[in-house]
Amino acid sequence: MIRVFTFLFFLPILLLAKEFSLASYNVENFFDLNYNKTEYKEYKPNTNTNWNKKTFQIKLNNIVKVLKDLDADIVALQEIENKELLKLLQKKLPRYKYISFSKYSNASVGLGFLSKIEIVDEKAINIKFSNKIYRPILETTFKLNNNEFKIFNNHWPSKRVAESFRIKFAKKLFDRLENLPRDYDYILLGDFNSNYNEYETIFYEKRLNNTNGVTGINHVLNSFINNHLVTVNDMKDSSKLLHYNPWLELNIPERFSSKFRGRNITADNFLLPISMFDTKGFIYKQNSFKVFKPKYLYKNKRINRWQVKNRVQKGTGYSDHLPIIAKFTTKPQKKIEVPNIKMIRDLYKIEKLNESITLKNCIVLLKHQEFAIIKQKNSRAILIYKNIENLSEGFSYDLKIEQIKTFKGLKEVIDFEIVNYNGKILEYKQLYKKDLNLFNIKNQNEIITDIKGTYKKGYLYFDNKKIAIYFKNKSFIPKNGSSIIIKRAQLGYYVNKIQLVVFNKSDIIYVN
Repeated sequence: MIRVFTFLFFLPILLLAKEFSLASYNVENFFDLNYNKTEYKEYKPNTNTNWNKKTFQIKLNNIVKVLKDLDADIVALQEIENKELLKLLQKKLPRYKYISFSKYSNASVGLGFLSKIEIVDEKAINIKFSNKIYRPILETTFKLNNNEFKIFNNHWPSKRVAESFRIKFAKKLFDRLENLPRDYDYILLGDFNSNYNEYETIFYEKRLNNTNGVTGINHVLNSFINNHLVTVNDMKDSSKLLHYNPWLELNIPERFSSKFRGRNITADNFLLPISMFDTKGFIYKQNSFKVFKPKYLYKNKRINRWQVKNRVQKGTGYSDHLPIIAKFTTKPQKKIEVPNIKMIRDLYKIEKLNESITLKNCIVLLKHQEFAIIKQKNSRAILIYKNIENLSEGFSYDLKIEQIKTFKGLKEVIDFEIVNYNGKILEYKQLYKKDLNLFNIKNQNEIITDIKGTYKKGYLYFDNKKIAIYFKNKSFIPKNGSSIIIKRAQLGYYVNKIQLVVFNKSDIIYVN
C-alpha cells in the first residue's frame, strides 16, 4: 500500500489532469545579441540602436515575467529570432520541458511553442512568395493522457501588405486541415494580423482590399457564413469545415489584443473546429477564453509595449500584443442554454437567431428613411435596418424577428414581420433618455435627448467630456465652436467608438 501511494503521489500532475490551458503571445521582436544580417535595423546589436546586453536582459526578464504570471500549460509564441532564444526561455522557465520552433533561414523572426505537455511531432507548412519572406505555419502535435491533438501556430503577414497575402496563408492552412479526419482535435491560433470580423474591417482601408472583400480568416477558414460569424450550432448543423472564434464570448469593448491608431484590434485569434465541441478527446471549455492584461501590461487604455524611439531602444515595456488564453478539458461540457428571448434586451446576448421569435409591444421611438429605433418599456432599444415602410413613429407593434446582426459593433434587426398593430402611444417620447451614461455600450441604440454642448471637429463637448457625433446629412453639420442642444439622437456604436447619431436638422437647437 505504501508503494502504491508513493507512486501516485509523485505522478506528474499533468498526467492526472483532465484540463489544460493554452495561450498565444506575440512577444514583439525578441532578438539575441549575435549579428546575422537578418535583424531589423533597430536590433543591430551593440550599436547606437542601444540593443545591448542591458536592454536584452530587460526584454528577456519581461517576457519571463509575463509567461510566469500567465502560467499556461502550452504557450504559442511569435516573433522569436531563433531556437536558441526559445531554449533560453525554457531554461528560465524549467516547467516547460518541451519546445518546438520554426523559421526560414533568411527571415528575421520565427515562431514556436513552450510546453509542459509532451510534443511528439512538429513540421512546417511552408508559404513562399517570390519577393517577400514571412514565416511558415508551425504544426505541432501534442499528446496528453493518450489523447493526441495538433496546434497550428500562425503569424500571417502584417497589414503593410494587402489581403491577398493573408489569403495565401489561409488557403495553404485550409488545404492541410481538409486532410485531417473530421473528428481529429486541433486548434488554430496565433497572430493572424486579422480581426475576428475582418469581413467588416477590411473596408476601413481600401489599400488592403484587393480581394473584393474576401478575407483569409473569415471566408477561407470559414469562420463567417451566411452573413454571420460562425456559432457552435452552425458547426453542428453543417457538413462544411467551419471554425468558431471565441472572441464572440467577450463583450465588444473587451474584444482586443492589440491597438492600431487607438482602435481595438484582434490580431491574435483562436479558431476551433467541431471536434473541439464533441464528446471525445479534448473539448473547448466554453467561456474560458480571456485576454491576459494585468496592469503592468495594460493601463489607462494603453498597452505597455516595448519602447523604441527613432530606432533607439529605451529598455522598457513588454509587447504591442496582449496574450490570449483558453482552457480545454476532457470533461463533457454542460449544454449552454440558449436565452429565452422575450424582450429586446435578450437579443444582445446572442449573435444570431436559430429560429424566429416574437417581441410584444415594441414602440417605434424614431423613424428616418431606412432606419427605425424600437424599444419596449422596461427593456432596451434596438435599431431596425430597412423594410420599415409599414412602421410609424410613436406606434406600438408585436414583431416577429427573423434575424439580427452585429454591424461594426451595433446590434441591429435585419429581417422582421409585423404580427400585430397595438395602436398609438401618446407618451412615447417619455422613453427618450435624459440622464444616461453615454459611454456605456449597454446603452447603445437608446434615444438621447436634451444634451447641451459645443460642437468641434466631429465631437460634442459637454460636462468636461466629449463624444463623437455623426450627422446623417452633412448639410446640417454645425460650424466649429457652435453651442447646440441635441433634442434627439441615437446612441450609436461604430468601429470601436460610441457616438451620437443625429437624423434630422430639427433635432438640433442653436444656443446664442
